[in-house]
Amino acid sequence: MSKRLAEVARKVGVSEATVSRVLNGKPGVSDSTRQAVLTALDVLGYERPTKLRGERARLVGLVLPELQNPIFPALAEIIGGALAQNGYTPLLCTQNAGGITESDYVDLLLAQQVSGVIFLGGNYTEADAPHEHYARLAQVNLPTVLVSAPVPELDFATVSTDDSFAAEQAVLHLHQLGHRRIGLLLGPAGHQPSRRKLEGARRVLDRLGVGFDPALVVNGLYSIESGQAGATRLLGAGATALVCASDPLALGAIRAARRAGLAVPGDVSVIGFDDSALMAFTEPPLTTVRQPIDAMGRAVIDMLLGQIAGTAQPGDELLFEPELVLRASTGPVPAA
Repeated sequence: MSKRLAEVARKVGVSEATVSRVLNGKPGVSDSTRQAVLTALDVLGYERPTKLRGERARLVGLVLPELQNPIFPALAEIIGGALAQNGYTPLLCTQNAGGITESDYVDLLLAQQVSGVIFLGGNYTEADAPHEHYARLAQVNLPTVLVSAPVPELDFATVSTDDSFAAEQAVLHLHQLGHRRIGLLLGPAGHQPSRRKLEGARRVLDRLGVGFDPALVVNGLYSIESGQAGATRLLGAGATALVCASDPLALGAIRAARRAGLAVPGDVSVIGFDDSALMAFTEPPLTTVRQPIDAMGRAVIDMLLGQIAGTAQPGDELLFEPELVLRASTGPVPAA
């Protein structure tokens, strides 16, 4: 016990006697100091005294599906900073193959009495993934915000990029350059943002009178390797341009084109999605659809704080309009 008192006291910068008064529910401690002690307990991994467990800690779970895709660390940095400015400590929960699952993280965060949870992608975007742990969040009415489109049956506050419009922008740009064999390199078939991109691309192709060709659609994982494999298939099917559902997929597509002896954009045009860090410095600089992550991050915080304060209800989805950023990886259709 004395070791715990000393460690918490050092963390907060108060005396052990002050920590003891907080743990024993004694008066004479300011609200800010009391909350700082409780937060330090959570951060250091100590259980709160039973009589204090009913109070939610000023901790917010920040659950990421991975760190390899640069869009997730970028979003986490923005949201984590905004949480800190509002007096909350983010708990970063990163998944990896064979490690702790999203469901395990939910159990952990509920045990820590967090004030809310923010998901930056995850099972909620996948039709075939397990969703039972989201029901646990709803049952305890824990403030929750999802970033990116969820499957329809989940009713949580959501902040998304308009994936359908993003695909329309990309396809329309390529069509204006003369491309008619436009391939789509998407995420998994059950991935809701990829489904929306497919719907948007199909809609604009029909409107342009080009027609939709299922042979020009490949679903895969969000990785450079998957992008290379999928792009190889699309190039073999005669695609002269590729719309990719992420920047890593687009980088894989460029690699596939080069290994096939094709120039980008001389022989094939490539468009990414996210405008993640360094995409302006690739060779060639990548044309991509930019997600407005600063505005999205602010909206996430507003929605979460609104739920914590009881002034906002879950279930709304805010759609943010993306921006097509033109660089050097797209060009006119090559001459026959």
